[in-house]
Amino acid sequence: MRTALGVVGTLFAWLALAFAAPAVVALVTGEPPWPFLVAGLAVAVTGLTLRRLTGPRSPLGTREGFLVVVAVWLLVPAFGALPFLLGDVPELDRPADAYFEAMSGFTATGATVLTDVEALGPGMLFWRQLTHWLGGAGIIVLALAVLPRLRIGGRALLRSELPGPVEMESLGATIRETARRLWKVYLAVTATGVLVLAALGWAGLDRRMSLFNAFSYATSAVALGGFAPHADSARGLAPVTQWVLCALMVVAGVNLLRLYRLAVLRQIRAVARDEELRLYLALLVVSASVLAVELLADGMMGGPGDVRHAAFQAVSVMTTTGLATLDWSAWGVLATLTLLALMFVGACAGSASGSVKVVRHLVLYRFARHELEQAVHPDAVLTVRVSGRTVDGAMLRSALLFALLYVLALALGTFGLALDAEARTADTGVFTALGAAAACLGNVGPAFGELGPFGSYAPLGEPSKVILSALMLLGRIEIVPLAVVLHRGYWRA
Repeated sequence: MRTALGVVGTLFAWLALAFAAPAVVALVTGEPPWPFLVAGLAVAVTGLTLRRLTGPRSPLGTREGFLVVVAVWLLVPAFGALPFLLGDVPELDRPADAYFEAMSGFTATGATVLTDVEALGPGMLFWRQLTHWLGGAGIIVLALAVLPRLRIGGRALLRSELPGPVEMESLGATIRETARRLWKVYLAVTATGVLVLAALGWAGLDRRMSLFNAFSYATSAVALGGFAPHADSARGLAPVTQWVLCALMVVAGVNLLRLYRLAVLRQIRAVARDEELRLYLALLVVSASVLAVELLADGMMGGPGDVRHAAFQAVSVMTTTGLATLDWSAWGVLATLTLLALMFVGACAGSASGSVKVVRHLVLYRFARHELEQAVHPDAVLTVRVSGRTVDGAMLRSALLFALLYVLALALGTFGLALDAEARTADTGVFTALGAAAACLGNVGPAFGELGPFGSYAPLGEPSKVILSALMLLGRIEIVPLAVVLHRGYWRA
């Protein structure tokens, strides 16, 4: 316990530095910087106090790693909500609303309770987008890059922040060096996105794309988050900008380890053999094509922009980003069900994406095929293989456990939202409740109806917002760490 609290304290001490950036933006634009300075001071004092109280600590182990992950993702949004509560943000002046917005930001979900995003000052907008960027790659990865004492236990934390049943490949002599290189990849993709989007504005191809908007949309796309500085998400952007954002989301949905091996180590063959990556790209093409056909059949679109809108929405939902160029709440039944199905896919393991992840679907499919073949040939020695590697029993159990817990969390979340709507005599139907639960648990963000891409979660009651905040947390940490920490055997050990 003392070791875990010490790591959390060290992490908070570093996180406090992040509040300086929005304070500078606020100061330059004439906005009061004190909400960010006070919040940063509170985080720093908490972190340094925890470090001082815990004293010398042993190396972090896997058991303590679970507690660190849960504590970080519970407490960081609470501190991240402080600027909203201290600042002049009328729509975020209640703790439940402010925590919901901060949780949505740090978990890269993109759900919002704001109905007038443009009313926020530049400093608040910057902080809102920065929570996406910090949460996208993960505060844990950042901690691994700057905390040299996380030796053996660092691998457990990196697994938690590069989620999914993916084998950890060493990119350096130490886990610290691996985390640093992953952070550099994330930073490079972000910088490239900002420069390309800003260049579109400088060239006059998209007059709406200022440097601030370029930063906002790039961080949202790279973190696979969904927050935007405008209420119409990506609808008002130029077609070329929408294509750039689409490409940026596709790249951000790839395993960071694979991006490093491709861009830096030039291991093209190793990347080409990655079955998850091939399936990920194939699913994007197929889902975009299916959406385009469905929208054309329903008469929802007609013109040269059909392919762009279908591709953008398919990529955005499947990668759990949540940006939108059209209001998919007005689409027909088939297109709506297609988007709902995409919410359960996700991008590659080892990316900032939420949801189930492509590799888990692949593992579960191979396992189901293995069991059917084993039933036909009971004496045969068969193995489950992905990308040429044998999937061991531990990984299969992990995938099955996650799928079971995911469905259970979705069902309980939907039930809770429906009960709250019934208690408030609200018009929230079962499908809307299911869409909201799926969108938040999968870290997609926007759902359907009034909770769609150009809507807001503001009409929901506080119990529903608490439930959805919990679902966002579960989706981000992939359920298992919290289930382990809540198990009685964890505290008896």
